[in-house]
Amino acid sequence: MMTSFVRSVAGLAAGVGMLLAPVLSVAQSDYPNKPVRLIIGFPPGGSTDIVGRIVALKLGERLGQPVIVDNRGGAGGTIGADIAAKAAPDGYTLTVGTTSTHAVAAGAYSKLSYDPVKHFAPVSLVAITPYLLVVNPQVPANTLADLVALARNQPGKLNYASAGNGSTTHLAMEMLKDAAKIDLVHIPYKGNAPADVAILANEVQAVFGSMPALLQNVKANKVRALAVGTARRSPALPEVATVAELGYPGFEAALWLGILAPAGTPQPIIERLNRELTAIVVTADFRTLMDNNGAEPISNTPEQFAAMIRAEVDRYTKVVKAVGIKLD
Repeated sequence: MMTSFVRSVAGLAAGVGMLLAPVLSVAQSDYPNKPVRLIIGFPPGGSTDIVGRIVALKLGERLGQPVIVDNRGGAGGTIGADIAAKAAPDGYTLTVGTTSTHAVAAGAYSKLSYDPVKHFAPVSLVAITPYLLVVNPQVPANTLADLVALARNQPGKLNYASAGNGSTTHLAMEMLKDAAKIDLVHIPYKGNAPADVAILANEVQAVFGSMPALLQNVKANKVRALAVGTARRSPALPEVATVAELGYPGFEAALWLGILAPAGTPQPIIERLNRELTAIVVTADFRTLMDNNGAEPISNTPEQFAAMIRAEVDRYTKVVKAVGIKLD
């Protein structure tokens, strides 16, 4: 009797599946037929917001529907990531995942409310940007060596800003502190934009921030650039040496940004979004916009992006443990 019941249920399920399949297929082929929401886990004006808004505009043009930015800042981007992870997996909610939200957070929070790997369907990378170490012009340091000497002479007297506890701007400076054996006081803000306001006002003396948020202020001489965190110099500021060049070999800090959907989003939608983003990234207009903000346009397949996130979680979990960051 039980076997007969199981077969009946299985047959009913199969029948329902056959009825639903054409409906789902039509829904996916009709995608998108309404605006798409792009969650950015940081306030307006920061690096993730700058890149995210450019992507939203270009993606909306190609999809034929507006891509509406929804800033949900706080907790190093994890609030926005959590909202995205719990959204309906229908292709109408996307998020900008970053090194902070999908690599650092996994090691920094023992009770993270989402799994960066299991709860998301990666679509594609869109940009990589260097981290840039800058100081307020009133700080008597024209080089990285000057800043290190100043910090060693005045341990615990200099403050540095970050985009929040557990953000990559927090981690980048902690990595430098560990490498240079210096003591600076961490002042977390709710995103890159408020952190940049703080250094302009000399509320803090330094920040190891993402290039898009800082580049224009460097060019306007409102802050002084001392070093970049990437393995090679940035074309946007070729005169600024890398931290590795300046005596700390192996040092590397960069921000990657990519588009993700909630896990379970239909594969045809993921593939459509990937095709559009891949096409956007190679356009001259997008490349110019990224160049102007010190970012490098880049794309990859969903499978490559997923593998990269897994590798980055492993890498940054080790880094977070080494520098002793724990956020709960």
